[in-house]
Amino acid sequence: MTHSTHRNVEATTSHNQICTCDNISILGCWKSTGVIEGAVGTEGALSSKVGEARLSEEAEWEWHVTAGGPENLSFGKQPGLETNILKMTTPNKTPPGADPKQLERTGTVREIGSQAVWSLSSCKPGFGVDQLRDDNLETYWQSDGSQPHLVNIQFRRKTTVKTLCIYADYKSDESYTPSKISVRVGNNFHNLQEIRQLELVEPSGWIHVPLTDNHKKPTRTFMIQIAVLANHQNGRDTHMRQIKIYTPVEESSIGKFPRCTTIDFMMYRSIR
Repeated sequence: MTHSTHRNVEATTSHNQICTCDNISILGCWKSTGVIEGAVGTEGALSSKVGEARLSEEAEWEWHVTAGGPENLSFGKQPGLETNILKMTTPNKTPPGADPKQLERTGTVREIGSQAVWSLSSCKPGFGVDQLRDDNLETYWQSDGSQPHLVNIQFRRKTTVKTLCIYADYKSDESYTPSKISVRVGNNFHNLQEIRQLELVEPSGWIHVPLTDNHKKPTRTFMIQIAVLANHQNGRDTHMRQIKIYTPVEESSIGKFPRCTTIDFMMYRSIR
């Protein structure tokens, strides 16, 4: 029979982990209630010592436990003893990207979403493509079906695309917020290939997705598909507030000119 002893240490999140070393088993629970519970057990003996549980300012903790038996358990490394370290780190939140309008003002890219035909796998009435493309961060697309939830963007001709920008807001949408997204490109629905997969952690802002190859060359495609594979808190339906697609602006064939960066100059940078 295996006996065990427990020790509690303050913590802030929730995980479970089991680690074994020779005849010592280690169970660590990092609970949202603010307690780490640790148990160390050996055959036929009860130990009053437990490996060190340490919580750092970066929200991570470690257990240092030596192999061999309870008599070798210590509160840190000792010369000549092998030490088994169990380490866990909380994931960082997805940082927001810059407002895409700043990209447009550089004159190096142009938004081309209006040149495409948009369709959705499902949507709740009044929460569809129009809300996804209305330049209003207070409105959103809401799916109404089973996962994966799909946004299909189809161009009439093969188009060069460089950057995809998605706006998500975990503070407002919570379990509706995507946590895993796949971006696929191809000629049609039958030959789509995934070029990016994103893992998001409580995003609140713009997410910039480069649509480039290994040599950082923009992708040429007839179709882009955005697939929401999972939501936060295992939510079923999803929210996306805005999607924008950018193509690089080609240099003038008659020579290079200074970039137009002010609104007044940008009004006259092309012939209409």
